[in-house]
Amino acid sequence: MSGTIGNAAVNAIEAAARAKTDSRVLATLSIETRNGALVKIADALMSHSVEIAEANEKDLKAAQADGLPDPIVKRLAFDGKKIEDAVAGLRDMIGLADPVGRIMLRRELDADLLMEQVTCPIGVIGVIFESRPDALVQIAALCLKSGNAAILKGGSEAANTNRTLYEIIHGTGVEAGLPQGFLTLLESRSEINELLACHESVDLIIPRGSNEFVRYIMDYSEIPVMGHADGICHVYVDKAADIAKAVPIVRDSKTQYVAVCNAVETVLVHKDIAAALMPPLMEALTDKGVEVRGCERTFATHSGIKPAIEDDYKTEYLDYIVTVKVVDDIAEAIGHINAYGSHHTDAIITEDDVAAAIFMAGVDSAGVYHNCSTRFADGFRYGFGAEVGVSTGKLHARGPVGLDGLVTYKYLLHGNGNLVGDYAEGRKSFRFKDL
Repeated sequence: MSGTIGNAAVNAIEAAARAKTDSRVLATLSIETRNGALVKIADALMSHSVEIAEANEKDLKAAQADGLPDPIVKRLAFDGKKIEDAVAGLRDMIGLADPVGRIMLRRELDADLLMEQVTCPIGVIGVIFESRPDALVQIAALCLKSGNAAILKGGSEAANTNRTLYEIIHGTGVEAGLPQGFLTLLESRSEINELLACHESVDLIIPRGSNEFVRYIMDYSEIPVMGHADGICHVYVDKAADIAKAVPIVRDSKTQYVAVCNAVETVLVHKDIAAALMPPLMEALTDKGVEVRGCERTFATHSGIKPAIEDDYKTEYLDYIVTVKVVDDIAEAIGHINAYGSHHTDAIITEDDVAAAIFMAGVDSAGVYHNCSTRFADGFRYGFGAEVGVSTGKLHARGPVGLDGLVTYKYLLHGNGNLVGDYAEGRKSFRFKDL
């Protein structure tokens, strides 16, 4: 099946070209037009909630028939409360400040020569995401609010839900005055490679998937890529931890929702607290159905732990499995995280503020937390309204990517017949005054 702009079937190359043209229109639309479209989209999603739930039920039945793992099926579900939550997030986003046209710098180069650094949309953003229908709503809304055209490719497991959501959002957006190419849905896996070849039309690719998939995209496209490969997150329980805090934080980090990139996969425990921590921690985890795999030193603290192998420390389980490792000190914990982690989100549990400061400075991750769950690594929970994904890179955007991560900037220079020759030959001089 080909991609879609509205009701018209197009291939990825045609879709990207149309999106590029229409992205320039989007970049000129007022915040009132963009927010007005979002208001109508939110209303339309709620009024069509039954239709969305019916489409989602088809996907859920197919997923169960295909024997997909329970965490994946849970992530695929999108009805009732999940629809309401997605729309609530969209409405919250409407109230956020316009990320476009924000003046970041005003500098007077001379009395009649004014420079401004102003935020602007990136252009066309291609997002390839996992089987979470709520992600389609979030991504479409974030791109629209930030003035970008979006080309979306969701997981095939959510095909019915994604198409229904797309038709509602696209149709409503066009009726609200947006150009046809503001949002495109690709539905065929073969179109991913076509999209990756559209370096003249697509300005940024944001992939959300496995390490292998993200690496593939990075290797086979000239388009800049922003995102993360794995979500191998850690919680380090320091010797000065409050066990009454540590146990529920680890449990929440692992079990609140296991099939997500910010769920903890490895728990590091200081040797001086291991004997006291492990019994209540094991009870809290096993009561939630978590399989615990541990290093040899954990066996002395509790029975029922399966032996861990080297690959366990490199694995994003996305399941009810966690690895536990006893470490000698905070330096070993930091070294382990930087060596085995994915630079996503890592936390320390401690009542020692000095230890917390050392950990937070030393861990090279997009999110480093003190005494709280790794599950807070989320655009909505950061007050961004939503996110298109989490970036573990260090350029442009890092961590949950919300509106500010979807804009770049340009320099505007206002003059009055100014010539470089006058400054090069000494007839005039720069004054460089920040306003």
